[in-house]
Amino acid sequence: MVSTILLGQQKDSDASYEKKVLDQVEIEFLSSYYEQDGKHGAVGGGLGSEKIQDVTPTLVVNIPIGKNGVLTVDSGISAYTSASSSNINPFYSANSSGEYDDYDDDDDKYEDDDDKSSKGNVPNTYSGASTSGNLTGGPIGTPWYASSGASRKDVLTYVSINYSESSEDRNRIVSSNLYVSNEYDYNSLGLGAGIVGLFNQKNTEVGAKVKAFFDQWKPIYPTELHEYGKYGSNFLNSGYFNNVNVLDQSGQNTSTYYPSKFKEWTSSNRNSYTASLDFSQILSQRAHILFNLDFVYQHGMLSTPYHRIYFNDIPKHYIGLSEFIPVYETNQNAGVFRLADDIERLPSSRIKIPFGTRLNIYASDVVAVRTFYRYYYDNWGITSHTASVELPFRISDSFVFTPSARYYSQVEANYFKPYGQHSSKDTFYTSDYDLSGFTSTQFGFGISYKDIFTQFKVLGFGLKNADFRFQHYYRSDGLNAIIYGLSLKFIQN
Repeated sequence: MVSTILLGQQKDSDASYEKKVLDQVEIEFLSSYYEQDGKHGAVGGGLGSEKIQDVTPTLVVNIPIGKNGVLTVDSGISAYTSASSSNINPFYSANSSGEYDDYDDDDDKYEDDDDKSSKGNVPNTYSGASTSGNLTGGPIGTPWYASSGASRKDVLTYVSINYSESSEDRNRIVSSNLYVSNEYDYNSLGLGAGIVGLFNQKNTEVGAKVKAFFDQWKPIYPTELHEYGKYGSNFLNSGYFNNVNVLDQSGQNTSTYYPSKFKEWTSSNRNSYTASLDFSQILSQRAHILFNLDFVYQHGMLSTPYHRIYFNDIPKHYIGLSEFIPVYETNQNAGVFRLADDIERLPSSRIKIPFGTRLNIYASDVVAVRTFYRYYYDNWGITSHTASVELPFRISDSFVFTPSARYYSQVEANYFKPYGQHSSKDTFYTSDYDLSGFTSTQFGFGISYKDIFTQFKVLGFGLKNADFRFQHYYRSDGLNAIIYGLSLKFIQN
């Protein structure tokens, strides 16, 4: 959330004048594009495509309320397509023309009934595959390519409203916040409040914030587990599985698939509570330091209900073309999908404690150094270290170029194991690589433009500044991502 606070008093020779915290309405347009790919899709139990594309346009409006208040309204959407989440229902059926349509029986329109026309990102190796395997006309799938199901895309919409009020002497700021967001399978309501005190001629700042989020899943389960939960012991002859062959590891038809560990969640709430403390100090005319400590407590459904789990002590079962079973764990697999043994199970509570510090040094009027370090701990066994640096370089009065670098290392959660390595005797388990041990690096740059006289105008608003950023992210487990960001801030003239 972006807001501008101007502190202090201004006097002229004729009369005393108290400057407003914010003089004019400010409008900021932000947009970002994010794209990633990897080989450890959580919906496939830690295996398969992680391709995601996300576009996020955002509008932030800062409105002065009287001389001491600022109302900030931050709203936006996040529209994405995901190869991994598309495989909540991964199955296609082969038709007589050799094409592949969404596979759905007439009895249960569980997942894809609203998107029957799309064919998805079907690989060329599918061509003719229906006649070379043992499932002519039957469903096939693969964790390595996107299904065309409804779950391949979603839109998150959100609105955040913040109001801050400064004291007459500008040495205290109190704020409150309301946040609401909605996705197809997830809703969130957030409330927050904070206070900031300035001391030592405003060279020292101490702040405290509390936030609470009351979230709720609308659980979507992998297709095979949804059918088991719906039809019970007769599910192989009902619904989605009616007249569908299930294969064993050798590619033979079998009726032994029975995911008895699966149980639907009885409660879908997730609540999060955060308390934050901030301390910042101006060390000199050219140095500033900040410390931040958060305490986060989460409770409720902390697992993701469509993340598959595969056990190492239970026989493997598949739907699709038997010829691809030997290459299932490679992207040569173009036609078979392994059926889940259960979904991700994680404890119903979690404590997170991150501690961070920032040190900014203004080396000269041309270049500055902005550094950041954070240590993170949680009671699931994860610890991590983050270090980053930015070097803003002033090219002219209007342009600043900022190269940046970031390094991150993480120890895996107690409950993480890669694809197929969990035991059915375990109580908790996940194959989500976000909870694995890994290191990552991120390099990029930003270009900032400041319109000193707000000469460029749109509908009576003058351009205050513009920022463009690019980042490239690489993770040691093979995940790659690129991020583009653009920000345009206008003020009312």
